[in-house]
Amino acid sequence: MLFNSLQFLLFFVIVTLAYYRLGWSGRWQLLLLASCYFYMVFKPVYILILGLTIVIDYIAGIWLEQTHGFARRWLLIVSLISNLGILAFFKYIGFFTENIAGLFNFVGMHDLAETLTSLSNQVFIKVLGIFRQNTVTSFKDNMSILPIGLSFHTFQAMSYTIEVYRGNQKAERHFGLYALYVMFYPQLVAGPIERPQNVLPQFHQYFRYDFENVKAGLMQMAFGFFKKLVIADRLSIAVNAVYNQPNQHNGLTLLVATFFFTFQIYCDFSGYSDIAIGAARVMGFDLMENFHAPYFSQSITEFWRRWHISLSTWFRDYLYIPLGGSRRGEFRQYFNLLFVFLASGLWHGANWTYVIWGGLNGLYQILSVLKDRGLKKLGYIPDKNQTAMPFVTIINVLITFGLIMLTWVFFRAANVHDAFLILHRIVTLSFNVPIVTPLNTTEMWFSVGLIIILLVKEYYYLTIPTRRTSHFYALFISLVLLIYFFGVFTSNQFIYFQF
Repeated sequence: MLFNSLQFLLFFVIVTLAYYRLGWSGRWQLLLLASCYFYMVFKPVYILILGLTIVIDYIAGIWLEQTHGFARRWLLIVSLISNLGILAFFKYIGFFTENIAGLFNFVGMHDLAETLTSLSNQVFIKVLGIFRQNTVTSFKDNMSILPIGLSFHTFQAMSYTIEVYRGNQKAERHFGLYALYVMFYPQLVAGPIERPQNVLPQFHQYFRYDFENVKAGLMQMAFGFFKKLVIADRLSIAVNAVYNQPNQHNGLTLLVATFFFTFQIYCDFSGYSDIAIGAARVMGFDLMENFHAPYFSQSITEFWRRWHISLSTWFRDYLYIPLGGSRRGEFRQYFNLLFVFLASGLWHGANWTYVIWGGLNGLYQILSVLKDRGLKKLGYIPDKNQTAMPFVTIINVLITFGLIMLTWVFFRAANVHDAFLILHRIVTLSFNVPIVTPLNTTEMWFSVGLIIILLVKEYYYLTIPTRRTSHFYALFISLVLLIYFFGVFTSNQFIYFQF
């Protein structure tokens, strides 16, 4: 069920009204049933996959708490392999098989490549036939039938067993509440990826109706819809037209489309997060912040502290630090940084474009560490309490923004060839291709104006006031009217739903 649909609005109103009419027991049951329905609207049969991971991790959590010694580690490994195995099969089997077969063909082992491809196809077709009524022809079909939000709820389930193993979280004995932790509909499909310490205790609470929470939640939802429907989906018109046929556009058009995509993906994903956090807040639940004005970051390191915070901290706590972080020497730190960002790229999708995107961000991080160490050797130790001059701040922000915008080319391009074609034409500003403008002049400048409004709000990190009820109604109605008159109502799927 898409957030940007009338079906969701009706669903949200009905569930929320029923929620406040019920006692604690009725509430968790309602939310669990509503979450199941919410997920099954996309494709009903995939609820079985989600149910399987819930059962595995629920049992694993209890066993981990009751087991001591070396056996605990093996229980954790089995749980993680189960989760990652399901994710790998549905998301990566085609990618890995195709590339391994390509490697075999490259070294002349054609028979082995054909055997590998054939075997993978047979296994994939048999298993996927259970989950799909129409014909599955090969493992390459896996992207078209990928269970929606699989990467998100897999990582959330994994964080539970890891935290139980570490002793930071008690095993949840209430199966219904644990299932709700994994399936809570506001953040089920695209996060934020919550930790059990934050969410599970809240499901044990009974939240009384609080009009201040309702107002704040509704206002955050409204601004999330504004970012998605008015900004992101409008920018997508130009971005899709250019990036779907990059060979037909010149360097300037491609540069504008890349600039637009930089804000499209931000408004699309942060808009989803705002709707999710706001919907939860209306019912009294507090979900973690997922974005914090990332495009005003003065370094790549700062950017990743502000962008998709729930995923960045997940990789930091569960991969980077366990690998040794920066504690095992300089070379190991560089390796850990690059490995984590390559894994992050692959997490986003089974395509070399995502791997390169992750690798570039990892390289940026390494260069940032090298720069800081070089300055330290020269005797320059920056004062964290000292505010940089405005000119220096602006230069740092612009450089960081430019570097991030470069990586988005790989994230958005259909393939590596298209990405390098786009970069080549942007760098050379080639004008040997006629300008094809997907938006007229009025729409173009209107889109730029929307970006400026967004940046002003982000720069001052404005929170829309809701304390005075009269102000709330005025601002809320104004946002709704803006969305109604200027929104793009084509039911565009959120970008991160595919992950």
